[in-house]
Amino acid sequence: MMSPKLIGQSPTFRTVLDAITMVAPVDSAVLVQGETGTGKELIARAIHDASLRRQQRFVAVNCAAIPAALLESELFGHERGAFTGAVTQVIGRFQAADRGTLFLDEIAELPLELQPKLLRVLQEQQVERLGGGRTIQVNVRVIAATNRDLLGMVQEHTFRADLYYRLNVFPITVPPLRERTEDIPLLAAHFVKMFAEQQGKVIDDIPGDMVEALKHYHWPGNIRELQNVIERAVIVTKGRVLQSPIALTSRPVVPMIRTLADAEREHIVAALREANWIVGGWNGAAAKLGIPRTTLIAKMQRLGLSRTSVKQHKRRQEVERPSFASDLAPLSDTIRLMMERNEPIPEMHGNDQSCQ
Repeated sequence: MMSPKLIGQSPTFRTVLDAITMVAPVDSAVLVQGETGTGKELIARAIHDASLRRQQRFVAVNCAAIPAALLESELFGHERGAFTGAVTQVIGRFQAADRGTLFLDEIAELPLELQPKLLRVLQEQQVERLGGGRTIQVNVRVIAATNRDLLGMVQEHTFRADLYYRLNVFPITVPPLRERTEDIPLLAAHFVKMFAEQQGKVIDDIPGDMVEALKHYHWPGNIRELQNVIERAVIVTKGRVLQSPIALTSRPVVPMIRTLADAEREHIVAALREANWIVGGWNGAAAKLGIPRTTLIAKMQRLGLSRTSVKQHKRRQEVERPSFASDLAPLSDTIRLMMERNEPIPEMHGNDQSCQ
């Protein structure tokens, strides 16, 4: 049975619900991926609640919230005297979740030195408490979650590939709230009802303009942020009509991330301009960049950089980019030439010696 806390009817969220229905009856490992605040733990709980293990425990561990020195003991347990302060025997989360489900949140934060031990437990379904030599058999279904790019971490050698593939048997990607705006009115109504009951209020109307504002906001914090906004709105509401506590009339500005090639290109062009497009020599662009002359020439060829290409690129940008000048009368050729001379880029000629 699907959890009533999973609210949504959008096509992207229906895909997630269908995935839960498919994977819940089996014991395969699941990797839930998505941005922060999208409800990854709710997805994990829904899988557990719809599985044959639903009568057993659902044990959650946040790998980022436990210090690395204590995480091994937290997961696998420890014997009395295993370390200073270990005055009693403690069972770990794996043993606590026996016959149930263990949810490993923020799995990307698991220290590298612990990853081989976790991999062995997943493969063998056996644990050894810290400071003990006895092997304990467990029967645990593991669901992991992360808001980071695990495959990218594997390629950067900050996460073990074998552990990644062991966890990634059945991946589920939870869409961000901005990709399921059809669900925002349903979620907002759910949170209004929940917080109104908690605060002893009766709120039965959400204004249409507020619903539209909620649907057009970007929600970088996803459902968690929406929940906080609605809770705040319920607090400030005095009647039966929900009042908005903040302005949600526009999307926040998200800075555009440039590619490395773009950043490299701009850096090289800046050095060339400062050196008056002289590549070699003690005061050339290569010296300013701290690289050999031949390396700079190779980079310029790879990026298609020449004084002509840069000038043409600049002219295209001026034509394509709207500005206040576009509203004025056309400038004369003389004035236009004067504007261009504020940053002269001489033409490349065959006998030019500046790039020697």
